[in-house]
Amino acid sequence: MNREDHIAEAKTELCPKEKESKTVSRRTFIQSLGVIGAGSVFFSTGTARQAKGQSVSTNVESLSKEQLTGMYTDMLKIRLWETKIKDLALKGGFRGVAHLYVGEEAIAVGVCSTLTKDDYIASTHRGHGHLIAKGGDMNLMLAEITHKATGYCKGYGGSLHITDMNLGILGMNGIVGASHLMGAGAAYGIKVKGTDQVAVSFGGDGSIQGSFFTSAANSAATYGLPWISIIENNQYQIWVRCSDVYAIKDLARRADGYGIEGRVVDGNDVLAVYDAANYAVEKARNGGGPTLIECKTYRWYDHYGFRGAKIGRDGAFGLGYRSDRELREWMAKDPIPRFRRFLVSEKVFTEEQSDDILQEVKEAVEKAAVFAEAQPVPKPEDGLLNVFAQGSVPLHKT
Repeated sequence: MNREDHIAEAKTELCPKEKESKTVSRRTFIQSLGVIGAGSVFFSTGTARQAKGQSVSTNVESLSKEQLTGMYTDMLKIRLWETKIKDLALKGGFRGVAHLYVGEEAIAVGVCSTLTKDDYIASTHRGHGHLIAKGGDMNLMLAEITHKATGYCKGYGGSLHITDMNLGILGMNGIVGASHLMGAGAAYGIKVKGTDQVAVSFGGDGSIQGSFFTSAANSAATYGLPWISIIENNQYQIWVRCSDVYAIKDLARRADGYGIEGRVVDGNDVLAVYDAANYAVEKARNGGGPTLIECKTYRWYDHYGFRGAKIGRDGAFGLGYRSDRELREWMAKDPIPRFRRFLVSEKVFTEEQSDDILQEVKEAVEKAAVFAEAQPVPKPEDGLLNVFAQGSVPLHKT
């Protein structure tokens, strides 16, 4: 069975109603994706229903063709930009570590499509996709990851510390779980200012510990902060299977202990993610407090670096802690062709138009690579910028 057959088979399993007709309405498509779970944790679908006595609405059906096309384009940007990083690294094009987001694009795009420029996001070590989905400049990002002076952080941040405060991006972070603390802190600031902004923190399945428990979740619940925590459950904490360290199937149940509403969603379906995030954002803006959303997904590459990866080939095979078959099964659930087929079936665009979009994104990514290559490296003395106070600092005897 080839890759396309795998994809078609996975699509059939997730969306059985699509077999009935070549054209599927957005409502029919999304209704087929999930079912309501027990307690406060439930799978997101596109229908209105009750959760803790509240009516849950969705705006998925109100998305315009331009918005849907934009979401598809952003997913392609993430995929192709990350793939370019992988190929550059394998060719020896830059130094340092990168944590690739390939396979998880639907989460970043589904969430960030519900946000405004003024809303905040706090990212993780695997955060390139979040930045692109929030409107980050691919040229400046690629310049930064290749340590050029014109990058977002003047070349000194590298992959783990790309930041753009003008877009509400609080930055990528190499400390597991710290993003939730930063997000909750930003949400507290919003509460104090009295604005209608929200703060979103992204974290992997290993991030529900430490800062999440001791400060972020408890404070967000206690003070009713406009905070949305996104758990990107890609099945592995570095090289350890999630099921080996958690007794619960749905990590969103951790929210119950803090009095926070938890939701579980198919992280490979961008509209289902959008639906859940849109509900949480609207709730937060209206003073309804925090929400935790667990998105089930899978990373195609190793935890970090490029072991098992090859130039011009998707996925990292031959890794000892997971099987190649498991990887292929998840690659068959690729969120991008899945969304493309749906948009074509809904006549949002044609196959030919989607090919044009793909070509435009490819060209944009190649231009970013050319831009980064042409940029100067930082001056050694620039490493002291923004480190010391300006002016004289008198010494005091102790």
